Amino acid sequence: MTMTEQGPRAVLSARGLRRDFGGFVAVNNVDLDVHDGQIHALIGPNGAGKTTVFHLLTKFLPPSAGRIELLGHDITRTSPAKVARMGLVRSFQISAIFPHLTVLDNVRVALQRPRGLHVQFWRSISALDALIPRAEELLRSVGLDDASDQMAGDLSYGRKRVLEIATTLALDPKVLLLDEPMAGMGHEDVGTVSEIIRAVAKDRAVLMVEHNLEVVSNLCHWVTVLQRGEVLASGDYQTVSADERVRTAYMGTQHD
Repeated sequence: MTMTEQGPRAVLSARGLRRDFGGFVAVNNVDLDVHDGQIHALIGPNGAGKTTVFHLLTKFLPPSAGRIELLGHDITRTSPAKVARMGLVRSFQISAIFPHLTVLDNVRVALQRPRGLHVQFWRSISALDALIPRAEELLRSVGLDDASDQMAGDLSYGRKRVLEIATTLALDPKVLLLDEPMAGMGHEDVGTVSEIIRAVAKDRAVLMVEHNLEVVSNLCHWVTVLQRGEVLASGDYQTVSADERVRTAYMGTQHD
């Protein structure tokens, strides 16, 4: 499958992305297209540059070279805060769970951000009650409505990660970046979170770094493989997993 066959329009694109740290090239000439309504995996061995690419796309690091576009706009030199307001949201940006607040209040706090309420200190707590219906709707969408009155700190690890996704969705992202969403989860939680991500991607683009290749094969429409900061292969899972270079560099021990 070629890039032109991938389907819907690209909402996030990078061309010739490069990042140098002194004399070390962490990311070199990376091209990437993330499409609306699809789940795109960024995979590769440790040290391949996946996290650096995430930092570059979300503007936590400026690129040494290259161009990044979001929804057709050049964001190469745009600030992280403005990029987030434009709809590119990385899970950790707003995924700080407040353990001593209820699950519902965690989402309600997150909902204040796009409305500017988080800086309106004079508003009474009761004025935020208008956010409750949307908070409850988000909790239903991720299967946490039964835990709305529970303290977030009392949730299981997997459900805390689900709550993080709910608080991320409170920003109504157009492109959602998830950094190892399945890390540390048991099999049952992996299945639950996979289905949530699949549902979330129906009306937005998702780019995720993930080491669980079973998840990638079952969930992701498109896979980009990095090695030593460069794109080694890109395509659907069947295509990249059959690539001998990919098998040698990353997948071989899991597929032999």
